[in-house]
Amino acid sequence: MDDYPLLNVFWTMLWFFLWILWFFLLFKIITDIFRSHDMGGWGKAGWLIFVILLPFLGVLVYLIARGRSMSQRDIAQAQQNEAAFKAYIRDAAGPGGEGAGTGTGGGGTSHADQLAKLADLKNSGALTEEEYQKAKDKLLA
Repeated sequence: MDDYPLLNVFWTMLWFFLWILWFFLLFKIITDIFRSHDMGGWGKAGWLIFVILLPFLGVLVYLIARGRSMSQRDIAQAQQNEAAFKAYIRDAAGPGGEGAGTGTGGGGTSHADQLAKLADLKNSGALTEEEYQKAKDKLLA
């Protein structure tokens, strides 16, 4: 290790991390080229060839020319993912949903929801005590 000073180790690490960072940027740009809906097939092919044949210049020009729309597509994709996630959560855990692990009885509602409805019906006078007990026993069986 005497022939490779500490400063050279730092410079080597710096260049290595910059090289890895550039590869991440290159793959992000290639992904963005294919994800872009405002370009046709020939435009995508042209950008892809430019980025692959002249990688440093191609990445730089792409970021200058399409960097703003690239960030807008990232934001739109994040919003779509968030909306899909929220819709999934609403469908899985929401009232009337077919949520996993809620102990669903009939109609996709949980036993607790059905017991609460039965209690409300009994309290409002729509069910007698006997009818309430029969429905409760049937639900819990």
